[in-house]
Amino acid sequence: MKSPLLKDIGLAFFRIAVSVMMITHGLPKFQKLISGNFEFGDPIGIGAAPSLFLAVIGEFICPILIIIGYRTRLLSIPTAITMAVAAFIAHASDPFGTKEKALFYLVAFITISLVGPGRYSIDRK
Repeated sequence: MKSPLLKDIGLAFFRIAVSVMMITHGLPKFQKLISGNFEFGDPIGIGAAPSLFLAVIGEFICPILIIIGYRTRLLSIPTAITMAVAAFIAHASDPFGTKEKALFYLVAFITISLVGPGRYSIDRK
């Protein structure tokens, strides 16, 4: 018999661990943004500055909120979209090994969106 307690601990652990790892990719972009350096790729043709801003939202802001479990299902979607752009547009012509990290995060944040945050989150309070 599965323990609901272990399920909720597992969901919290997964949500927090994946988000902390994502933040390590978003923090340098956030620092770049606040320093006024808007040099960045333009994978979807909206300009470098808007692309950087969207990447910061997906890789830094949303994961912080996911860690605490605030609007987890909704806020995992921008992060998943950011990783889909990274995997299928920015790294489209790269070998699988290069895009594998973005694909891992894509799968992880889609999973978080589908299963939710579990009991140990602000969403459940």
